[in-house]
Formats: sequence, structure tokens, C-alpha cells
Amino acid sequence: MAVCEVCGNDYWLAFEVRAASGDTHTFDSFECAIHRMAPTCEHCQCRIVGHGVEVDGRFFCCAHCARSSGMARGHEIKDTVGAHPS
Repeated sequence: MAVCEVCGNDYWLAFEVRAASGDTHTFDSFECAIHRMAPTCEHCQCRIVGHGVEVDGRFFCCAHCARSSGMARGHEIKDTVGAHPS
């Protein structure tokens, strides 16, 4: 069995995630993996679970947060998934 590095649960179905840096992390659930590894939106502070958006090296969960950030290029970001073409 392996111990989750977030919650400490000793679980027989724990799994490992290898980060691009080469570090290996052990978790008992995707929830714990997200809590430890997902980036945080710089505007609303939520965890970015999907693609999110990046503006000048800063990460946001959505176009709205990027636009609300006050960054010079933030106003250029648009949500396009599911948008109806004009």
C-alpha cells in the first residue's frame, strides 16, 4: 500500500503521477492530485482543472478571469468553446 502525500491515507489503490520536472507524487484520489498539482487561477484563486488560459506567463481558469485581471493583453482573450460563429 502507499500513502497519499496530501491526505495521508494509506490506500491499496493509490497511484503515482510523474511531473514534467521528473518528480513523482503519490495520491489516493484525483481530488488530492488536483489539490497538489493543478495551477491556481491568478484572478479567482480556483484550481485550473481544464485547459485554462495563459497570458504573458500568468494562468487563469477562463477568459473572463483573464479579462478581469487588468493585464494589458487580458482584454484580448475570448472564450471560443461552444461559441456560435458570427
